[in-house]
Amino acid sequence: MIQNLFTFLLLLTLGVSHAQTPAAPSVDEMVKALTPAPKTRSLGSGTRNLVPTLDLTVNFDFDSARLRPDGRDLLKSLASALSDPRLQNFKFRVEGHTDGQGTEAYNDQLSQRRADAVVAFLASTGVSTDRLEPVGKGFRELLDQADPKSPSNRRVRVITLP
Repeated sequence: MIQNLFTFLLLLTLGVSHAQTPAAPSVDEMVKALTPAPKTRSLGSGTRNLVPTLDLTVNFDFDSARLRPDGRDLLKSLASALSDPRLQNFKFRVEGHTDGQGTEAYNDQLSQRRADAVVAFLASTGVSTDRLEPVGKGFRELLDQADPKSPSNRRVRVITLP
């Protein structure tokens, strides 16, 4: 279940057709999702600041970190969002996630290679690597814990760093 109002869930799928894949967010939607809310003062313990997060469908060739053309198109939009003046002063963690199939060690390596591939692509579009921190998460943070093999677990998450 989506707990963060800033989260747009788009499945990181391998071999799923466009007809099954949700529509990608616009550049403006990405900017809004990654823009931190203004800091608020709280008199009680009930107020919490949500971390701006964006989950994206970034398709890779099966069992590899090679970006597919549709993944590159989506990342061009992400690069535009990260270059937007509203986000230019922020840094971002780029997390690669896998589903629960395979060994932990293998999925950790695969997710890191995918995060590195996304960062390399963003850098090739002019986004400074000083603003990007690639992290492989493997299957430690499944989006769909009820179904570890679900394609929704295979994704790239972008998190605005404080």
